Amino acid sequence: MREMIVFLTIVVASNPAWAHGTDAHSDGATWTFDPWIVVPLAIMAIAYGVGSVKISSRAAHGNGAFALRLGFFISGWATLAAALTSPLHWLGEHLFTFHMIEHEVVMAVSAPLFALSRPVSAFVWALPRHGRYIVGTAMNSAVMRGIWGWSTRGQNATLLHGVAIWAWHLPWLFDASVTDISLHRLQHLSFLITALVFWWSILWRCSRGVAAWHLFVTMIHTGILGALMALAPRVLYLAQTADAKAWGLTPLEDQQLAGMLMWVPTGTVYAGAALTMLGMWINGSGLKGVANV
Repeated sequence: MREMIVFLTIVVASNPAWAHGTDAHSDGATWTFDPWIVVPLAIMAIAYGVGSVKISSRAAHGNGAFALRLGFFISGWATLAAALTSPLHWLGEHLFTFHMIEHEVVMAVSAPLFALSRPVSAFVWALPRHGRYIVGTAMNSAVMRGIWGWSTRGQNATLLHGVAIWAWHLPWLFDASVTDISLHRLQHLSFLITALVFWWSILWRCSRGVAAWHLFVTMIHTGILGALMALAPRVLYLAQTADAKAWGLTPLEDQQLAGMLMWVPTGTVYAGAALTMLGMWINGSGLKGVANV
């Protein structure tokens, strides 16, 4: 299949390219080096490492909980770095199909892994003592606790994430983000932040039954958006699909493949998470019932 041939081009080439993927790279798929992406990724990795060492030297982490969280963070960081700097990112600037894969990795793979790792304490411990005091005081202020409490409430987190997804997929705004590097960075940042808030709410704030409901809602509305793109009779994203012919696809085929990826594989991720939460809720309810007998 020609789509698979396109996919195989990811493995070719590894000369790093600077800045944004829309720059001219005639030598094929390359790694990209945007300081606005690479520097924050490096700071995250260093801060988490330093903070984890400090925490591990002060507390015992039984039952492998610390190692498990470390594994989640490393996996989340690696997938995020791969999505934003690997040839996948470069290909995403030229094909809507790969751009969709990039976005879904950020929102449906990296974000839940980061949420599972609960990295905030490690980031705070990476700071010097006075810095920890300032940040800790700010985080525990009534204003910050109110903002965090409101945004991680189930319906609010689902709404915020849903608005970000739908707003950035408005054709004119999506195309603008493809041609404007600042908008593109803002798009990725808003996807990541709202996804982190959403998955944090799902994993740590909501009851399992409520979490399953919000995952189901997200699966439905993203599936509708994907279906609208896949079944549209004409090209909606002109700038994003402009290079499709160079890769053996028509612009409409490129848009249809991108929509199908959002509709089916990503929907499967949300459905799997929802079923997991539902199973945990049913199991927990059963255990409570047995305990009350």
